[in-house]
Amino acid sequence: MALRRGKRVTDRMPDILHELRAGRIGRTDVCGRLRTALMASALLLALLAHSTIASAGPFYRLESTLRLQSASPEWDYLALDQAHARLFIARRGDGAAVVDVRNNAFIRTIDRSEYANSIVLVAKLNRGYTINEDGSATSFDLSTLESIDRVKFGDSADSATFDPVTNRIVVAMGDKQALAFIDPATGELKYTVPMSTDKMEAPTPDGLGNLFTALRNEDAIARIDARAHSITALWETNPCTQPSGLALDLPDQRLFVGCRGHGQDPLLAIMDLKSGQVVTTLPIGRGNDDVIYDPESGKILTSNGVDGNLVVYKRQDADHYVLSEATTTRPFARTMAMDHRTKKVYLVTAQGTVDPSRKRLTAVTRFYPNRYFPDTFEVLTYSAQ
Repeated sequence: MALRRGKRVTDRMPDILHELRAGRIGRTDVCGRLRTALMASALLLALLAHSTIASAGPFYRLESTLRLQSASPEWDYLALDQAHARLFIARRGDGAAVVDVRNNAFIRTIDRSEYANSIVLVAKLNRGYTINEDGSATSFDLSTLESIDRVKFGDSADSATFDPVTNRIVVAMGDKQALAFIDPATGELKYTVPMSTDKMEAPTPDGLGNLFTALRNEDAIARIDARAHSITALWETNPCTQPSGLALDLPDQRLFVGCRGHGQDPLLAIMDLKSGQVVTTLPIGRGNDDVIYDPESGKILTSNGVDGNLVVYKRQDADHYVLSEATTTRPFARTMAMDHRTKKVYLVTAQGTVDPSRKRLTAVTRFYPNRYFPDTFEVLTYSAQ
């Protein structure tokens, strides 16, 4: 009698005992067959255990660091030029820094980019732009990194993006409570869209003529028609409060929203782009400032500066997501860029303190640094290992 594949040892006992009573096998054969069955079961369990372990990970780990000299380390957004393997870092005090990510080496600071707050890269024009806090834009050549011009378009500027449909740089101008549409060829302000708040975050184009921006102190997302320069929808993010970072999954029609939750209940909200409804929410770390979606892996990455972690979720389908990992980074590493080919993630931070002689910054957390120490600014490279 051949033992049936897939039966448990206890399931095989009646067959073995029947053959023993019929005299077709001896006691020695019984022991041998039981031993074989037990060994097969043990092997199956070992294979199952191995496959479970192998499917976990790889996890993001710190691959390298790079310290940049800086008398007054302050920073905001990052941008990656994958074609040239260059990371651009908007440093407010020092100007925009450029790092060679292949060799983990500092290249240069873009001339006339002091008070840089965000970086916009437009490959088809071979141009890059630093959007500066004083309401100016510094254009530079993406190939040579030579500065071209610094043009004033307003009185303030924060986050920015490039809309490929209108071919305009779109800038959140908090002091003016407006989104500015700028001609990248001249730096000239073309249009503004009045907004209801000065706390606008992460203008994000869908490539179809719409822009989405987070209204942090109104717990809402605004959808803007980039051609008509008008607000076409206003969606509440409840229970996700203080929305900040945004990312899009266009095939699934989903908007990923990182919410700070007043430092008490930080969440990642998944919103339906058609209805504006919150489909589900997931816990993340405190102090979120950036969200990235990687379509190839189906992973959503959130960088959370207060908790100093990178919380990653993996898509199962349009409405369901599971935790992939929550990796420790560094305190106040809050903004990031990703190389979607290598899956490497770049963050920056510096060592700082709360100086009681200066104005306290308590909007994000009770003890948010208001002074950073010279020459402590670091670029952190994380890779899946």
